[in-house]
Amino acid sequence: MKSKPFALLICSFLLFSGLSQAQNVIRQVPCTNDVMMRQADSVKEIMSRQGFVVVKEASMTMESEYEMPVIVPLNEGSWYQFVFIGDISSKLYEVRMYDWNEKQVAYEKKMWGDVDGNVISFSYIPKFSEYHMMKPVQVNKRKKNELCGYVMLLKKVQQ
Repeated sequence: MKSKPFALLICSFLLFSGLSQAQNVIRQVPCTNDVMMRQADSVKEIMSRQGFVVVKEASMTMESEYEMPVIVPLNEGSWYQFVFIGDISSKLYEVRMYDWNEKQVAYEKKMWGDVDGNVISFSYIPKFSEYHMMKPVQVNKRKKNELCGYVMLLKKVQQ
């Protein structure tokens, strides 16, 4: 008789511990940075003159030295431009892009002090219509947990 309440207690404990662990989900949190927004507006204006339109854009709070995955659907043969703007005080900026099969298809790196050092921009024309994952990362020794980043995906308009 004593084993039944004990088993019920263990099952309840396992159920509630599983629910509490399910709460540990990393969510993308937006951030605001006036300097970064002006840079983003400038990039959008320049890219618009070159025939690109914004498909997706977002600001995001990042942690130093940790990648922030961004998943986007891309269409075969379309010309895309991916832009990442990092915190101006970071010393390193990188973006890796992977296709659906987790094969790295693009890599860009900038250091603080480079021309446009906190802006990474590259073109990409996918060979297949599938989801791709961009993984921007920045390194900042002073702002460990409260870095702002901005990502944009632009697509060339067919004329």
